[in-house]
Amino acid sequence: MKAIILENAGNPDQLIHTDLPEPVISENEVLVAVKAISINPVDVKTRAGKGFYAKLKDNDPLILGWDISGVVTATGKAVTAFKPGDEVFGMVNFPGTGKAYAAYVAAPADHLARKPANISHEAAAAATLAALTAWQALVTNGNVQAGQKVLIHAAAGGVGHYAVQIARHLGAHVTGTASAANKDFVLSLGADAFIDYQTTPFETAISDVDFVLDGIGGAYIERSLEVLKPGGTLITIPSGLHEGITEKATAKGIKGYFVLVSSNGKDMQQLANLLEKGIIQSHISHTFPFADMAAAHEQVATGKTRGKVIVTL
Repeated sequence: MKAIILENAGNPDQLIHTDLPEPVISENEVLVAVKAISINPVDVKTRAGKGFYAKLKDNDPLILGWDISGVVTATGKAVTAFKPGDEVFGMVNFPGTGKAYAAYVAAPADHLARKPANISHEAAAAATLAALTAWQALVTNGNVQAGQKVLIHAAAGGVGHYAVQIARHLGAHVTGTASAANKDFVLSLGADAFIDYQTTPFETAISDVDFVLDGIGGAYIERSLEVLKPGGTLITIPSGLHEGITEKATAKGIKGYFVLVSSNGKDMQQLANLLEKGIIQSHISHTFPFADMAAAHEQVATGKTRGKVIVTL
C-alpha cells in the first residue's frame, strides 16, 4: 500500500513516500481504506521533532497522522458496530500512534463513527481532531450552557471554527477573535460578536465571560483570566497552565484546564449527528493530493489557515 514515513525529524522533505504491507487488524479493530486525511498543527510539530515526536520516534516505520475518513474493508472478530462497505471517520489512537498517512489504516472500532451520507469524505476527515477538541473542551470539560457568554480565540482556525458553531448550537452568546480578514467568516459561523486581535486588545472589549477557549497559549492564558467572571472556566489547548497562572485563576475563583483531546467514538457520533443535520459544517481551505503531503504540511505551518487542510487519496 501507499504510505508516507518520517525518516528523521525535520523539514517536510523528511516525509518519504514508500510502499508498505497493509496493516493486520486485531479483534477490536477495523481496516479502513482511506479516502481523506486531515492535517493538524500537531502533525507539523511532530514532523519537526516537537509535539509527539519523542513518544513516537522509536516506531519503525514511523507513520504520522490521526484523522481519517474512508471505507471499512475488513473487521476484527469482536467488531459488531461496522461491516465491510461502511463509510466511517474518526481520530485514531490519539494521543498515540494513528498511522493515518497510508492507504489503509487499522483503527479501533470504538474510535470511529459512521460518516453521514450527505457529507464528503473530505468534510468528515476535517471534523475529527479539531472538532473533537472543540466538543471535548466545550461540552465534556467546559459544560457550556445556554445563555452563557463564551469567548473563542483563533476562531477562524481548525478548532476555533468548530468551537464557534458548537457553542452557538449550545445556546451560548459567542464572541470570536481573529484577524480582520476573517471577520465575515467568523460571523458566518454563528458568532454574535467579533474582535480583531490585531487592532483591539480583547480584554478591553469584553468582560464577565463564563467560558474562554484558548487555542493560542502564551500570554493569551493570563490575559484571558482578566475577562472571566468568578466561577468561569478557561480551557487552553496548545500549552499547559503553569503553576503561577493556576494560582491566579484559583484566587479569582476561576477554573483553569489544559485539555488534550482523546479518541472517542461516542463523541465522534455526536459530531456525526451535528454534521448530518448541518448544525456544524467543515470549512476546508486547502485540499492536496497524497503526493503533495509536504505542501499540506507547509500550509498548516503558516499558522494562517482558515478552517482545515485536507489530503485526499
